[in-house]
Order: sequence, then C-alpha cells, then structure tokens
Amino acid sequence: MTDLKNAKQSLTTYSVKELNESIGLLLSRGFAPKFILEATVSKSQIKKGHLWLTLTDGKASVDAVAWSSTIKSLKFLPKQDDGVVIIGKLNFWESQARVSVQVFDIRPSISTVLRKFEIVKSKLFKEGLIDDSLRKKLPKYPHSIGILTSVPSSALADMLRTAKERWPLTKLQIIPIPVQGDNANKLKSILSKLKKNKLKLEALIIARGGGSREDLMLFDSEIIAREIATFPIPVITGIGHEDDLTVADLVSDHRSATPTAAIVDLLPSREIEKNKFLQNKKLLKYYLKLFFQNAKKSLITKQSIFQSYSPRLLIKNKRTRINYMYEILNALSPRKLLKRGFALITDESGNSIYSVKNIKENDKLIVQFCDGKITAEVDSLNYDKI
Repeated sequence: MTDLKNAKQSLTTYSVKELNESIGLLLSRGFAPKFILEATVSKSQIKKGHLWLTLTDGKASVDAVAWSSTIKSLKFLPKQDDGVVIIGKLNFWESQARVSVQVFDIRPSISTVLRKFEIVKSKLFKEGLIDDSLRKKLPKYPHSIGILTSVPSSALADMLRTAKERWPLTKLQIIPIPVQGDNANKLKSILSKLKKNKLKLEALIIARGGGSREDLMLFDSEIIAREIATFPIPVITGIGHEDDLTVADLVSDHRSATPTAAIVDLLPSREIEKNKFLQNKKLLKYYLKLFFQNAKKSLITKQSIFQSYSPRLLIKNKRTRINYMYEILNALSPRKLLKRGFALITDESGNSIYSVKNIKENDKLIVQFCDGKITAEVDSLNYDKI
C-alpha cells in the first residue's frame, strides 16, 4: 500500500476515458492530417452504405472505413486480395481505444492492375478473341467516325485540331464516355447501343489521355473487351501513353500510341493526298499526250492505207500502168521497125516470109513498107553462105 501511495504522488492518474482521450491527443499530434498507405485488402464489405476494410501487409493489419459520402466519389471499389493505395487519416475511437484509417481516396496498386490485365488477357486469348487475323481493315477515306472519350478534355481538343488539319472532310461524332473508375457497365451500355450503327459510322476511336496505369484499369475490363472484339466496324484505341497496354488495345482492330496518334493513323493527310493528286495529274497528262500521239500516228497510217484504196488513186495507178504498157508495146510495134527501113514480106496467103528457103521462083510476094505495100514476083533466088 505504501508503494501505491507513493506512486500516486509521483505518477499521473487517469480514468479510462481520460486515458483514451490522451492517447487520441498524442496520435493526432504525431500523425499528419493525411497520409498514404499501401496494403492488401484481406476483407471488404459494405454495411449501411459504408465500406469497411481490413488492410494488411502480411505482418500486421488495420481496419479502414470509407464513409458513404466518400464512396460516391471513389473510382475504384476494392475486393478481397486486391492491392490498394489509400489516401487517408488516422481515426481513434476513444470509447473503445480502437484505431482505424478513414479513407479519402483509394486506388488499385500496380500489382492489382497487372494481375487483372493478365487474367483477362489469358482468358480472351484462349477463346480466340485476341487474334491478329480478326483485325478489320481501316477505311482509307472515312466519311464519318465516332470518337469516344472524356468531354471536355485536352485529349479531345488535340484530336479535333489534328483531324481538322489532316482531313476536314470527315465528319466527327463525339460520344462522351467515362474513362476511369468503376464504370465498365456504363461503357458497355454505350458500346452496345453504338453496335446498331444508327449514326452510320465507318470507324470508332476509343481515346483516353495519359495518366497512371492504375487509372486505365477500366480498359482492362472483360465486358468492355468483348464489346470491342465483336464490334461491327473497325475500332481504334488510343489509350494513355505509348508504353501503356490495356486489354482493350489487344482486342481492337488497331492500337495507337496516344489519342492524337489514333487520328493520325485513321485519317489521311490532305498534304500527302494533295501531292499524290498532283503527281497522278502529271502522270495522267503525260500518258494522255502519249496516247493521242500514238492515236494520231495510227490515224495517219490508216489514212494512208485508205487513200491507197481510193477509186481515184486506183484509176490513176491503172492509167499509169496502161500508159507504161502502151509505151512498151509501141516500142515493140513492127511499124517502128518499118520506119527504120525494114520491110515485112508475106506471100499471097499472108504468111510471113522470114527465109529465102520459104519461097521459090515465080512466087508472088507482098512487101509491106511503113507507108504502103507493093506486089513483087521472084525472079531468081540467091542463097548467102553462112
């Protein structure tokens, strides 16, 4: 009793309530108003609209709570065994001397994100939904495309500017969508309606600007991936940064590194197309000139052939030939020889006498000169010695 009496004189005496209040005061002074806690969820349940969690690192555990007013703003609701990163503060329940973490925000850890990515990826790959042979060809000159992204956003502004610079002829139809958080069902509903294609779209871009890999977890959703994989028109994804890869990228028809790159990959460049047009115009002009030159040559050749068969030319050629034959015949005419001093001798029957042997004495012969003829009688025959 003496020791206890002495202790009371030297030590502070507390009631349970006073002790708990003092502990609470020390805790509030020793901790920052907010801190970050990395842990794994070993238990998760919602009671009366509040989210109650048990967090562990494998060596120790602590309770945590997200009040109903906070849950409305949370973009991620963890399940058992999910790795999480929590922004919160320390709460101390004085009546029970119990410590808990009040949650202001909660995000999946990168390990949770990657684990979900691998699970969904493996499942869809086994089903054959991740297959390069299923990718649809992008339209070359699309008349109308849909852009699914957050509205407003810097990513959308960049996409609209790039589209106007590259190919302003394409009609852009903007469809606002949630781009993070627990909104898989909402995004699935939007994609399901667009499948009917009442907007007459030729391609669809799903875009989301840069952020942490955890923020892109929505696009690892299995139900979203299935909608994209079975979409009737080509789907282009431009999600996050170049190094970010989601399940949506794997099942899309074309994956672009960024939202702006999706526009560049889908729409043609008017400058390039203009240069192509001018080059083709130049080639067309050259080939048309060559064609007409060849056609002109062909017409000239055919004209020459047709002219050679014209009646006038045929008559002229015949006349020339007749004149030529006349000249030949005229040159060979006996009258020409007679004019040169020769004579044509025949008997009374008109038979030509070309040898002394063909006549005899007292035969009457007719001698034809160039200007007339005479009748002669053979008086004697003299033979030349040959």
